Amino acid sequence: MQRKKTNVVRVGAVLIGGDNPISIQSMNNTDTRDVIKTLQQINILAKAGCDITRVAIPDMEAAQALKYICKKSPIPVVADIHFDYRLALESIRNGAAKIRINPGNIGGSDRLRQVADAARNAMVPIRVGVNSGSIHKSFIEKYGGVNENSMVFSAIDSIKQLEECGFDQIVVSIKASDPLLTIKTYRLLSTLIPYPLHVGVTEAGTPKEGIVRSSVGIGTLLAEGIGDTIRVSLTGDPVMEVDCAIDILKSLHLRKGGIEIISCPTCGRTCVDLIHLAEQAHERFKHIQEPIKIAIMGCAVNGPGEAREADLGIAGGIGEYLLFSKGEILRKIPEPRALEELSIEIEKLLKERKPSK
Repeated sequence: MQRKKTNVVRVGAVLIGGDNPISIQSMNNTDTRDVIKTLQQINILAKAGCDITRVAIPDMEAAQALKYICKKSPIPVVADIHFDYRLALESIRNGAAKIRINPGNIGGSDRLRQVADAARNAMVPIRVGVNSGSIHKSFIEKYGGVNENSMVFSAIDSIKQLEECGFDQIVVSIKASDPLLTIKTYRLLSTLIPYPLHVGVTEAGTPKEGIVRSSVGIGTLLAEGIGDTIRVSLTGDPVMEVDCAIDILKSLHLRKGGIEIISCPTCGRTCVDLIHLAEQAHERFKHIQEPIKIAIMGCAVNGPGEAREADLGIAGGIGEYLLFSKGEILRKIPEPRALEELSIEIEKLLKERKPSK
């Protein structure tokens, strides 16, 4: 894929846009005013692979809590602001690495200019956030409803408001809960602006629905070279958002590292409890950060050949598994020992690789 080149924007220690790796974002669901719980969740998100997190700033107490959160956070913290420009100014003063606003509802051009000036002086970028529910009425009327045109030109209007303030350290998001509308919108917007794009499907839903919608919307755009930073929005634990985002990037070869587990869907030839074993394998090995591909296959006849690209794998027979590597059978192992023997081989392989690193 040919990735669209965009401006580079610095968010703390993370660079967004240009040739920089596509970063993963999430959003804390803790009360930002509870500094301890918020930092605890940020540390969990960072450990899971999150590059940037966002926190809600509903009032001045939350904005002031950033003073402590940003100092202790291992990853950049974005302040999510709605309506009140004073919260944006306070968040910038207290160390936010980026702020997210809708320039059209921050309180007028004079107040927007104050925010832009403060952000410029502190070298804090601004994410212009527009979604299908926040389009100005005039654009809906002009373009005949909520569609890619009304969304895109509403976003461009917001961008122009910041540009008129002499501000250009901008990241843009333009999300919809409909994956197809999201795709159409980002496709159009990417041809019209130079700014890096924050891609996601907003209000994607519960984990089951949200993962599907996000994978379709985000994955399609990334495959077309559109997108510089992503967030998977799920109604649930934000760590799931990070896990899903990593999987999307890895599936498109946009992020390397960590274990990749492939497994067959099972069929009438399966003679072992493969479904349970695959779930156990995922939990047991998900902590591995080194690039390694593992296969959990249900058929001893076809499994090793179908998964010959795997570094290691097991394929079920009748009460036993075949342990194989790159399609070559190593030995037979009894079913109760399958995961343990596979684990031993993984450790051996990782140790063998260390000297060459």
